[in-house]
Amino acid sequence: MDDAFDPVASGARAAFFKAVVNGLSQLQKTLPCQYFYDEIGSNLFEQITTLDEYYPTRTETAILQQNAADIAQALGPDVLLVEYGAGASTKTRILLDSLNRIAGYVPIDVSEDFLLDTADGLRNEYPDLPVHPIVGDFMGRFGLPSEARGTPVGFFPGSTIGNLDDVEIGAFMRAARALLGADGQFLLGVDLRKSADILIPAYDDSRGVTAAFNLNLLTRINRELGADFNLDTFRHKAVWNDAASQIEMHLESLVDQSVTIGADQFKFTAGETIHTENSRKFDLESLTAQLSDAGWQLQHSWQDERRYFAVLLLSAQ
Repeated sequence: MDDAFDPVASGARAAFFKAVVNGLSQLQKTLPCQYFYDEIGSNLFEQITTLDEYYPTRTETAILQQNAADIAQALGPDVLLVEYGAGASTKTRILLDSLNRIAGYVPIDVSEDFLLDTADGLRNEYPDLPVHPIVGDFMGRFGLPSEARGTPVGFFPGSTIGNLDDVEIGAFMRAARALLGADGQFLLGVDLRKSADILIPAYDDSRGVTAAFNLNLLTRINRELGADFNLDTFRHKAVWNDAASQIEMHLESLVDQSVTIGADQFKFTAGETIHTENSRKFDLESLTAQLSDAGWQLQHSWQDERRYFAVLLLSAQ
């Protein structure tokens, strides 16, 4: 614990502090999911994507691999690929290998060290590819680098859009429409509705990696904000909310306890939870109507045989 923590010492830390205190002050305590992704959290998430129970990554990857030529033809030449929440850029390589005369790559990610390491790796693998990383929250405001060239194409894989509520989806897609321009296109990964018997294990795996990922958020708050969460008194919990069509991740307090962050103290009763993330599962009809309201028209949908996942190609309208 950092006894000398000053919540106004830096802009980023102050924003983190404010988000945590505001979230824990709600009747249903919450923590913002974008703060999962420090270097440890980013690495844990990459481990999650390889788990047997976690179908989204391998299903989406297979869709991209099997349809790479069709996707490349639809996108055309001289693409400037703009990836939101880039992570390790694993799926990106499928597009980089298939696109015709790709003009550049703009990865956007909140985890600076992880992003810059990934960018360096891509420069080594693709020495002719201009890589222009942007450190920041993909929900924030930013412009394309002045030196970037090509026809902008947004790329938002992993069904990360499922972490956003309807208002956030509208705001994000309208901002992407403004950034990418009137000729912009967008490749969007979408997780489709399916049985809870499939969904729950995907977010509460038998090896406990997802639990470690969720609990790491408390470790980060302790380290960066000087809090005193006792991780032994919280457990990871995944719940399917059928009415909202979403998996919810929570951290459940196992005992009555209190946690101090700066000058603030938060009381927990045994069984009380902190809601850390939603992962929504979509039906395409309602989602495409929502995307249309935000300025995007569905051009094509590629899906796997089980209809677990879809990759959508959108064009600005």
